[in-house]
Amino acid sequence: MRFFVLLFILFCAIGVHGQEVLFEGHVYDHKTKEPIPYVNLSFLNTLKGTSTDEKGHFFIDIPTPFLDKQIHISSLGYKDTIVVAKNIYKMKRFDMVEESYELDEVVVSQSLGNSDVLNPISSYSLTSGFSSSSTPWVLALYFPNIGAQKKYMEKVTVFFQKNSEFNRPTAKFRLRIYDVDSETKKPKTDILRKSMVLESNVEEDFVSIDLGALNMKIPQEGIYVGVEWLFVPYNWYKNTLIHPLTNKKVIEDRFAPTFGAVYNKNQNYKAMVYGMGEWTDFKVRSKDNTKNLIPAISVKLSKE
Repeated sequence: MRFFVLLFILFCAIGVHGQEVLFEGHVYDHKTKEPIPYVNLSFLNTLKGTSTDEKGHFFIDIPTPFLDKQIHISSLGYKDTIVVAKNIYKMKRFDMVEESYELDEVVVSQSLGNSDVLNPISSYSLTSGFSSSSTPWVLALYFPNIGAQKKYMEKVTVFFQKNSEFNRPTAKFRLRIYDVDSETKKPKTDILRKSMVLESNVEEDFVSIDLGALNMKIPQEGIYVGVEWLFVPYNWYKNTLIHPLTNKKVIEDRFAPTFGAVYNKNQNYKAMVYGMGEWTDFKVRSKDNTKNLIPAISVKLSKE
């Protein structure tokens, strides 16, 4: 039986009362003054967040006390920032500073003799899915770098689970690729420095992106490949479920797409989730305790 795996417990008692306010504004590039699309804004230590749309605009209803909370603002290519929500509420805007990178050595030529597919997946192997509500998340899967040969990213394939509650033909999400912190073994910095917003298609179980032209060398520590939900109006839908405590019908806001999931025995593949400003382990074991549930993401590597 297929089921949805929620990233965090959705039903928790939150002792917040009082009037709600509309928290809205625009996010701009500090230098160019151009609006920045698909920026994620998350209230720290809460399950509340939103994203900017294609025009850099965001809006969300929040309890009035949330104006005193810190909000984490992040977008690929820009410095992560934490500010007090009331500052943005007053100004109705926020300017992000572009992240500066050291230029990597350019690969002029390379002889790619063969390739490997890591975590190969077929549509029939999908057992469940990862969906998101409340605040944007990044779900990432670790891929080790095994062997002495130099390897380069050639292709990433992301699989999806069908969702009858979402009735639009496509949904947008962002692809993230990170190197690995040698001490914590968590995702560290983006090595995919171009914002790649992809679309799922209701008629397809997967989407593939060719990265061969970027000549992205795999670090010795391996990589994390992540999928990032975008809380934009086009991705929004209503989901109906039964409350686990009261057994009453509940209608909640959710955001597409639903990323596919598979059980895998290989302990090298480690899943982590980024939300509210930090990375945490994500572990769901099979009933026989022999496999881990991981996002259905495959990577094709070329080797010299």
